[in-house]
Amino acid sequence: MPILNHYRREWSDVELDFATGFEPEPHHLLMEGDIDLLITTSDLPLDGISYQPLFEYESRLVLSPTHDLAAQKFIEPDDLINETLIAYPVEAKRLDIIANFMTPAQVSFESVRTTELTAMLIQLVASERGVAALPDWVVAEYERKGWVVSRPLGDGVHCQLYAATRTSSQDIAYMQGFASLLEGIVKPV
Repeated sequence: MPILNHYRREWSDVELDFATGFEPEPHHLLMEGDIDLLITTSDLPLDGISYQPLFEYESRLVLSPTHDLAAQKFIEPDDLINETLIAYPVEAKRLDIIANFMTPAQVSFESVRTTELTAMLIQLVASERGVAALPDWVVAEYERKGWVVSRPLGDGVHCQLYAATRTSSQDIAYMQGFASLLEGIVKPV
């Protein structure tokens, strides 16, 4: 938010609008010109798309404090086969916990339940309706409140966040302005 507020002051004539991250092919939206910037963990090698690394984060398992797995220091894939995953409504291959943790171990969750809202996801986990996986910087706020706890997935599932833009738009002044603000970004806490 501080970056967006700073950008709005510097570039008040540029309209900022936001789309949810639940598009089936968000890179396609960027390539077609429907959006100008995509925040993503997928740096797909696509002609005409450039990626700017933002920061690395750890995807952590989110549990109710009373969940049996909360007593463990870290979680292994086999620990989750009888669990319901509560996740955002995106393809399974776009979920860090599935793509980078469960699939390589050749196991899966008993079921998957989806919600678009982080607050609802946290509420479902806190009320023991399932488990979730979120970036460490997202779950930290809810852990401080005592609503949930998080545990590392194995030795840690680390992911990189990128800002993707069309290569052809990198010379546009307002895009350069945003890119320069992103260069100074540090991982949220």
